Order: sequence, then structure tokens, then C-alpha cells
Amino acid sequence: MRVNYQREMEAVVASLADARPTLLLQCCCAPCSSAVLEVLCAHFQVTVYFYNPNIHPQSEYEKRLAQFDKLLPAAPFAGDVRRLAADYDPAAFFGAVRGLESEPEGGARCTECFRLRLLETAKKARELGFAFFTTTLTVSPHKDAAVLNELGKTVGEAVGVRFLPSDFKKKEGYKRSIALSKAYGLYRQDYCGCVFSRREGAGAAISGAGGGNFDKP
Repeated sequence: MRVNYQREMEAVVASLADARPTLLLQCCCAPCSSAVLEVLCAHFQVTVYFYNPNIHPQSEYEKRLAQFDKLLPAAPFAGDVRRLAADYDPAAFFGAVRGLESEPEGGARCTECFRLRLLETAKKARELGFAFFTTTLTVSPHKDAAVLNELGKTVGEAVGVRFLPSDFKKKEGYKRSIALSKAYGLYRQDYCGCVFSRREGAGAAISGAGGGNFDKP
């Protein structure tokens, strides 16, 4: 039976009553984070965690990270959100996907990339004493919420931090992220992030198959 992760998240939120627990949010980019923060900040004390060793090149990593300095001060719902960024470490990504370099975008290589980012976020959440962790990745229509939620749950149980289930693309979350990105003048990238997705995007554009604005790091 297909799981409705949006409803699962709503059930967790309902159980919180008046509590506002801490949550570490693995953020792929500011545009996707905008709509997610709008949902979460009413219920959690959120710290955004920019851990994305997949992003290539380093200048792109820094450009995407800098967008949070535009979003967080401008968005009224993000008034008490804190920002935490990991050092740029592409070796961690290449180690995680070794042997999967030829996999198509959206395949096994991406799954291992998700696993790495969720695992390191869970570890950071445990280290810093957060009650929950989750990811913005489910806001993208290009990402399988079931894969991400199963990975998050497994990682959370292994590390000892509660994973918040989600499917942020529901209730037009992705459309909302586009609207907020335009409102705050955020840079919206045109490839997922890694060198492999960048090549595939360029190839699609050259062949006339697309390649436009994926918004799916």
C-alpha cells in the first residue's frame, strides 16, 4: 500500500500540541527550502543544515549556500531559523557513489547520494542534540518521496534521532517554492548538483530534450 507521507507528517505535528521541538533540516538549496520552512517553522525550532558534497563545482556550492543569506533575513516565517553549513567535501560524495558513475540520473547513484546526506545530517543532529531531522528533498517533483522517507527512517533508527516523514511537494509545495523564490529573488539552478547531473543536463539541452530549470538538488 502506498504511504501518504504528508499525512504522516501531519500526524506527528498534531502530536506535538504546543511543543516546538528542535529540528535539523538538510537543505538542498534555498529555493526548495523556502516552501519547506514556511511549513515547518510554525511547529519546530528549525536549523537549516547545508550538507551537499555532491554539488559541483565549488563555486556553485558557494553560490547556492549564499542564497540562504538572502532568504532567511527576508522571509517572515524564518525569523528564528539558524543556518549551519558543512565544509565543502566532494571526496565524501565520490566515495559514496564509487562504482555507480555510469548510473542514470535518478538511479542507484542518486540513492547513495541521498543516503550520505541523510546519514551525515542525522549524525549532526545527534551530535548537537536535535529532537528531529528531515530533508527538503521531497519538495521536488523529480524526487521519490518513498525512497527518501525509507532512507531517512532507516538512518534515523540507526543513529538514534527521530526522522520527520514528509512529502513537501504535496499541497502544491513545489509551486509555492517557485513563487517564494521569485518573491525573494533567489537563484534557481538548472541542474541537480553533481558533475554527472550537470553533464546529463547539458546533453539534454544540446539534443533538444530539455535540461531547463530542474530545481532538484
